[in-house]
Amino acid sequence: MWTTEQFGTAHEGYVGAVLDDGTEPEPAYLDPGSGTNFHKTREWWAYSGNLNRPKAARGRGACSCGWRAEDEHAIDWDAIDSFPEAFPSTAPRVAWHQHIADVDARTVPLPTEMAALLEQLDDQLTRLADEAPLAALKAVAVLETLTQQVAPVAAMYAENDGLSDEVLGQGLGVSPSDAKSRLLRYRLMW
Repeated sequence: MWTTEQFGTAHEGYVGAVLDDGTEPEPAYLDPGSGTNFHKTREWWAYSGNLNRPKAARGRGACSCGWRAEDEHAIDWDAIDSFPEAFPSTAPRVAWHQHIADVDARTVPLPTEMAALLEQLDDQLTRLADEAPLAALKAVAVLETLTQQVAPVAAMYAENDGLSDEVLGQGLGVSPSDAKSRLLRYRLMW
């Protein structure tokens, strides 16, 4: 799966399976051995025709948010190892990266000065971690304290604005339920 720091599990990308008839198969359940927890996946490699699963004809970029790429790419199962490490084409991942860029473009923009300051902070902290790790840890502790102070206030103001969960989700680039959970988590920092 592909992820970004910014969106985490709200936008996990993968190469999804597409059957001959153009449909997407039901999730495949993977048995890790004894136990009651089964992992499920919609990734292309799980649909090789084995274990009574359908055989994928094509793969396409997909995201845990429900997005699916339009372009589909043929799978030549004869040319693939029995345990493939990667999809034969990078195109699905490129399409997912474009999806992430589109999601990011729809989020609330950071003020230019704040974006520049955060980029500068990232550069300085990265350099400090290499040159003076203890000082970097001290700076991280200060940032954690600042986050714990600001996050609950920002969450309270956002809630007081009366925005719907859908608007909050789009502004943060996550689902409405994830946005609601994030605001609750920030409020609990109080």
